[in-house]
Amino acid sequence: MNLALSQSALPVRLRFARPMSDAELLQFCERNEAVQVERDANGEIIVMSPAGIGSSKMNLRIARLLDEWAESDGRGVTTGPDGGYILPDGSMRSPDAAWTSLRRLKETGMEDETGFASICPDFIIELRSNSDRLAALEAKMEMWIANGAELAWLIDPERKAVAIYRPGESPELLSEPTSVQGTGPVAGFELVTSRIWQ
Repeated sequence: MNLALSQSALPVRLRFARPMSDAELLQFCERNEAVQVERDANGEIIVMSPAGIGSSKMNLRIARLLDEWAESDGRGVTTGPDGGYILPDGSMRSPDAAWTSLRRLKETGMEDETGFASICPDFIIELRSNSDRLAALEAKMEMWIANGAELAWLIDPERKAVAIYRPGESPELLSEPTSVQGTGPVAGFELVTSRIWQ
């Protein structure tokens, strides 16, 4: 599919007569690398503008801190906001930071994946940017949990808050925490919030 987009009037939702295959979606993303692309479970393509400098800086720092922990821990791998996951509901999403166990990647044959990974990460971090509507992000966090994430954090720098999502539980809201402790799949990971608020 040879379609290129302008960055004006983003975000946009596109619905084609026939939903894109995973291979077509990968090509579409490669041809439009200046924008962030995701796919809803209903096949709609969501095209978003790149993050602003402040959000990009925080995204990079969060992913780096998670990756440093993952490297020393040795049980899994980290991806950043350019890593796409095909989820059980058929959507393709790109979390700001994610951790997936090596065991699960090997079981699904995804450890050497060159395209999108057909797996839901064990752990997700999403960062709210200035343009994000909170209700939409909260729905996205519930979507991650419904698709198999064991733990998900929604970090809101504007409110200096972190909402923690777990299967079968209501979100836990931490207001101005000094740090957030990983549990379950990422037990041992600690995110010191002063390192991302600054």
